[in-house]
Amino acid sequence: MKKKADPIPTGIGFAMSIGEQNIESPGPMEAKCPAIQMPFRAFAFLYVLLCIFWVSTLTAQDCPAVIVPDPGAVTVPVTSIITWEAVVGVPGYIISIGSTPGGIDIVEEQSVGSATSFTPPLGLPGDTDIYVTITLFFFDFGRPDIVCPSIFFHTAPVLTSPPCTSLVFPGNGAVNVNVASSISWNYAATANGYNLSLGTAPGATDLFDGPVGNVLFFNPLSDFPPASDIYVTLRPNNELGTAGGCIEERFRTGEPATLPGCSGLIYPADGEVNVPLSPLLQWEEVPGATRYDITIGYSPFTGEILNGAQFFSTSTVVIDFEAYRTFFITIIPVNEAGQAIGCEQQSFSTGFGCGPFFDPDSGELVTLYPEIDFPDSVSFCRNEAPLNLTANETADGYRWFRIEASGDEMLLSETASVALVENGDYRLEIYNTVPQSEGQLECSSSKIFKVVSSEVATIENVNVTNQGNSLSLDIAVSGSGSYEYALDNAEGPYQEGSVFANVPTGSHIVYVRDRNGCGIVEKKVQPGLNSEGFPSFFTPNGDGINDFWQFLAPPGNPTDLVDAIEIYDRFGTLIGQLDPATPGWDGTYNGKPLPASDYWFRALDRSAREIKGHFALKR
Repeated sequence: MKKKADPIPTGIGFAMSIGEQNIESPGPMEAKCPAIQMPFRAFAFLYVLLCIFWVSTLTAQDCPAVIVPDPGAVTVPVTSIITWEAVVGVPGYIISIGSTPGGIDIVEEQSVGSATSFTPPLGLPGDTDIYVTITLFFFDFGRPDIVCPSIFFHTAPVLTSPPCTSLVFPGNGAVNVNVASSISWNYAATANGYNLSLGTAPGATDLFDGPVGNVLFFNPLSDFPPASDIYVTLRPNNELGTAGGCIEERFRTGEPATLPGCSGLIYPADGEVNVPLSPLLQWEEVPGATRYDITIGYSPFTGEILNGAQFFSTSTVVIDFEAYRTFFITIIPVNEAGQAIGCEQQSFSTGFGCGPFFDPDSGELVTLYPEIDFPDSVSFCRNEAPLNLTANETADGYRWFRIEASGDEMLLSETASVALVENGDYRLEIYNTVPQSEGQLECSSSKIFKVVSSEVATIENVNVTNQGNSLSLDIAVSGSGSYEYALDNAEGPYQEGSVFANVPTGSHIVYVRDRNGCGIVEKKVQPGLNSEGFPSFFTPNGDGINDFWQFLAPPGNPTDLVDAIEIYDRFGTLIGQLDPATPGWDGTYNGKPLPASDYWFRALDRSAREIKGHFALKR
């Protein structure tokens, strides 16, 4: 696959980072670095970097041993710097610190790049169980990150109040400070909070006076007064007290001016992986900015590649980034008012081997990974097993795996096709090979997918509910398929739900279709008897109105729905049977009028289904 890259503009700044690389033997494995036919001669000198990565990845990836503090140690200083051994072949680390195993309440998943030490910015709480979790970060090497078991130590109790601290920005004595600036300061050992006083005269607190919490910065609610001296006093505190005798510091603001906003990476995008080793870095243009100060380092705290380098455009080429490494970049727009405030750090990770490669001659990116386009799920009908699948992607090789419940994989086929007969999780892997003098380099892409079986539905029942002048049909089915439902037309429209409401009374046909094409079943619905149609009273007084009690078929129902009707008095005595074709009962028994009272009926339809109820005879 080839992707066009933006042309390299002329007249821009260039930065080059070519460092010394110490290559250590991989140990008893005696691994040999493979020879590779590079796609471009311009990248031949990067062979050494690939060799380093190739050799290092032949060894097992073990979790690093923590050097400082000693695991299990007690009375560890709260100002400790956490240090661990480097692991060969690991491009980066993520650290979390908490008060429980795997916890993140102190530091939450802080990426440190390839650094093997970390200083908690706010120190550690005293007399507390501390758990440090280190994650081996591989970004996009075809294998998951490794979360190592948490190591434990206990910090020493804090026995004294904290010392004083000092301003980081603006520095003590700074002048022409932007009125919209925020204030930051250094961490004071053992502090768990800070009191801040701001004023326009020595000892004054007219701008702010109070606690700001356990943070190292403060954003005033309003701008500082212009062309004024600002006096700052910081008093760290903890549970034992507040630092005393802290020196008041001062800075002077400039005339009102508007700082530029922050910028962000365009290419590579924040968090992008497999970035070429000589990319064209591009970032967003910020209105009003006259330059951009760029810092790039191996960790969030360093600037080995660029350290505050000044650029007057929005792009630059950095030549020869190290392969398989994470880089941290900070872009700070600047104008005559000063630097943008609060700009966030971003990161990206380089790749090598299978690409993508940047060809400076053609201005193109080239990757050797095959493209894969396979669905997340496939299905087959039980009566048509096996399921024959074929990969349509063009590649040098194919592998089909079944993923067992344990997570292990079973190789099923090494051709473009496979026959499957079971439900479950599977993985298709396709790969291209690059010939080398010693073997081949394999560049693979894979897709995990699910196989589900389906079958034609069985209609178990259709529950019919009378809703006055309409019906509600609820279709109950069984089967392993995924089904949809239609009424009175096999062509649809079909719906996901199995309930049809506001259906006209009368006979209907319901259809159930398997979504995966395994077939359609149907069932005729003939509504049975219900209380509708049986009058609640009659008045046999000879006035021609309600003189007979008889079943009256509701609109849309057949008139011969009722097969027989029996009438009982309230003592359960059978009074007589009605023929649905007659006018009905006239309220007599053996030719004599019966008294006004409640009477009961039992009716049967043509399928011998019955309904019972009562009605009133009124005189």
